Amino acid sequence: MYRIGISSCGFALTEENFQKLSAAGVAAIELSMSLEKHKLIKHREVLAFSRCYQVELWSYHLPFMPFNAIDISSLHKELRDNAMRLYAELIPKAADIGIDKFVVHPSGEPIAAAEREERMKHAMQCLDELAELAHRYGAVIAVEDLPRTCLGHTADEICRLISANDKLRVCFDTNHLLCDSNLRFMETLADKIVTVHVSDYDFTDEKHWLLGEGLLDWGEMFAMLKQIGYCGVWMYELGLTPPKTLARSRNLTFEDFVLNAKTIFAGEPPKRID
Repeated sequence: MYRIGISSCGFALTEENFQKLSAAGVAAIELSMSLEKHKLIKHREVLAFSRCYQVELWSYHLPFMPFNAIDISSLHKELRDNAMRLYAELIPKAADIGIDKFVVHPSGEPIAAAEREERMKHAMQCLDELAELAHRYGAVIAVEDLPRTCLGHTADEICRLISANDKLRVCFDTNHLLCDSNLRFMETLADKIVTVHVSDYDFTDEKHWLLGEGLLDWGEMFAMLKQIGYCGVWMYELGLTPPKTLARSRNLTFEDFVLNAKTIFAGEPPKRID
C-alpha cells in the first residue's frame, strides 16, 4: 500500500492543518500554492510542523502561473530568465528543509503549432540548467505531463524533454493526458516517474476531481503503478472545496482522501461523495 499524500494547493500550511493531516493518516504533502504565497512560506516553521506531526515534506511544486510571467519555454528570453531566477531562489530554500523533488511545468499555453519546436528547445535548455541546479542541492527536477497544447502532452514529448539531462525525472499527473493514454505513459516512462499527482477527469479536459468522480479505472491505474515499480507517495492534487465543474454536497476532509485511497488499495471502486 502506498503512503497517502495531499497537495497543499487546497489548504494553508498551518499547525492546525498539520495536526489534522496527521490525525487523518496522511503521511506526506506537496508544497503547492499561488506565486504570491510561495514568497511568504516560513520554511523553518513548516519543517517544525512536519517533524512534530510526522507529515513528510515530499515534494515542492514550483510556481507556473501566470503564464505571461512564468514560462521556461517562452519565446521571450526575459520571461525565461525571470522564471529561472525565481526557481533559483525557491529551490535552495525548500531543499534546506529536506525537500528533494521539485515538480516543474515545461510550458504555459496556448502554444501554436508553428512555434512548438522552438519552444521545445527553450524548455529543454532551461530544464537542463534546472536539473544541474537541483542536483547541487541533492534534489531532482520532476517534469510534469500537461494537457491541451502545453509541452509534454504525450509520453513521447516528455521523453524528449527529459532527454535534455539524464538527471531529469517525471511527475505523472493522471488527469492531464488528452493526447495519449495513461497506461502507455506509465509503461513508457516507468523508471523515470518519481512522483505522481492523482485526480480524476472526463478525458475531455483536466478536472482535478476526487478519484471515482471521473472516468479513470482506478483498479487498472493502481495495478499499473505497482507493475512499473513506482514506490513513491500516492499524492492527491485537488482542492477541498467542490470545483465549479462538479457538484458535491460538502467540502472534502482529509479523512475523505484517506478513505478514498484505502478503498482503491483494497481493490474496490472508490465511492462518490454526493
